[in-house]
Amino acid sequence: MIETKSIETTVHGRYLVRRGVDDRLLVGFHGYAENAELHLREIEKIPGVEEWTVVAVQALHPFYTRAGEVVASWMTKLDRENAIADNIAYVRRVVEAEGPARRVVFAGFSQGVAMAFRAAAAIGCSGVIALGGDLPPDVVPSVRSLPPVLLGRGTADDWYTDEKFKKDLNFLAAAPGLQTVIFEGGHAWSDAFRHAAGEFLARLA
Repeated sequence: MIETKSIETTVHGRYLVRRGVDDRLLVGFHGYAENAELHLREIEKIPGVEEWTVVAVQALHPFYTRAGEVVASWMTKLDRENAIADNIAYVRRVVEAEGPARRVVFAGFSQGVAMAFRAAAAIGCSGVIALGGDLPPDVVPSVRSLPPVLLGRGTADDWYTDEKFKKDLNFLAAAPGLQTVIFEGGHAWSDAFRHAAGEFLARLA
């Protein structure tokens, strides 16, 4: 007989910080097979973000690309509940280490969108910026408690499809504030979305 067991252990995560001019904190989560460096470069292109302290959190599960670059993944379907709990605890410790902050916003791209929504639901924040990723099912029961959300999708995005986008719109209709951005492009950041993100951050500030 084979038993499957879980055991808690200590794992060190890494994150990048670029200090802003005041106590506003923008915490970002990269997509699958990306890393904190890449995500930070994308966030840094948001207009007005220099006023915020920006934190780019790297997922706890690193691996190599075929080119030998170190990237990471947030989770798989294996031991999903434990991975969610570990990730939330990880993000909570990052926020506490960089706080206290007058405003905290979570921003996610692709796989990192689920992490941004989970952090918002479990930890609390002033806003969520979500690009190219869907609302995770475990957060759906908590949508009424979510802060304002900026949700973006490229018209040619074949991963975050129009079907997924419309499904999320139905769920997020119960949230207190929702802004959407649909832009010409694929599964990637765009200037149009960055401009909307800059305006979103300015309103929250």
